[in-house]
Amino acid sequence: MHALHTFLWILGCVVATQAVAQMPEGEYLDGNASKVAVILAHGRGNSPDGNVVGPLRKAIHQELGAHTLSLRMPDPGADAVDSPQLAASFPEAYRRIQAAIDYLKNEKKIERIYLMGHSMGGRMTTGFLANNPDAHIVGFIGVGLTAGGKEPLNTNLNLRKVGVPVIDVYGDNEMDAKAASFRKPLVSQQFMQVKIPGAKHDYRGYEKPVADAVINWLKQQEGR
Repeated sequence: MHALHTFLWILGCVVATQAVAQMPEGEYLDGNASKVAVILAHGRGNSPDGNVVGPLRKAIHQELGAHTLSLRMPDPGADAVDSPQLAASFPEAYRRIQAAIDYLKNEKKIERIYLMGHSMGGRMTTGFLANNPDAHIVGFIGVGLTAGGKEPLNTNLNLRKVGVPVIDVYGDNEMDAKAASFRKPLVSQQFMQVKIPGAKHDYRGYEKPVADAVINWLKQQEGR
């Protein structure tokens, strides 16, 4: 009987250890007692602390005190909407996003999680939301969202299925502005568009206007 108790105790320890949610690869800023977090997804060829996501994660943490987790997203090696490599990278992107949600919920006890994506990261995050309507996400932040192609590669199509509040930040460069123009019919109390005049797709030099727009929206969502 003693041996059985020992075995059951060891088994319980193993199960408990396996149940711990691991933080996926990325850059994390701890919000301490805050119950709000933002998961960020960078664009193709970028990194968790690169342009757009790097300055934004730091600004959100500094201004709001929220947790931020900027993920290392899979790089499909191509951005053509008909590329097999692009479509094949989405399941792994979804896995990383879900792992981030699980980590923040289970290990950091976060109650309200927002999801953010730039460029290719926007394709992947909106695809995740469109295919996981019950995900523990309370709002979506898009910066420089690109379109074209079929679901789930096309952010414009994905966003039609997204039921959470959205802020759609875009520059007035030709690519971003054209994609954003097709989303204008979605504008409502739940869907806000913010144009950043002069910004190119990498938003270099326009980090503050992007951060200001996103932080003001987050404050509204959180009733601040």
